[in-house]
Amino acid sequence: MDKNCGLVGYGVVLVTASSQQEGEAIAKALIEAQMAACVTLMPVHSIYTWQGKVMSEQEWQLAIKTDLAQFPRLEKKIRELHSYEVPEIIALPIVTGSEPYLQWISNNVNASSSVE
Repeated sequence: MDKNCGLVGYGVVLVTASSQQEGEAIAKALIEAQMAACVTLMPVHSIYTWQGKVMSEQEWQLAIKTDLAQFPRLEKKIRELHSYEVPEIIALPIVTGSEPYLQWISNNVNASSSVE
């Protein structure tokens, strides 16, 4: 079994945003507050149900690499900045990963930071 498996609290938090501008604003705020080490933005097409209607929208997917201990602060900051009534904010654990990359996440996320 890999030495990292189950030993680290790192993860990827997925968030969709209505525009590139909104996604970048959220990403920059999370990086500046040291709640995330990296945020990758990608254009996506989402089909979903909202208020009983099937919707089809262009959105921006944020893949936020972080220490999952940050999740409560991260969720609060995203909700403050996000335009959606119910934004997607879901965390997926990193089961294992390159030790240098995981260390880089650790070095760039400040779990004790109160900067918000």
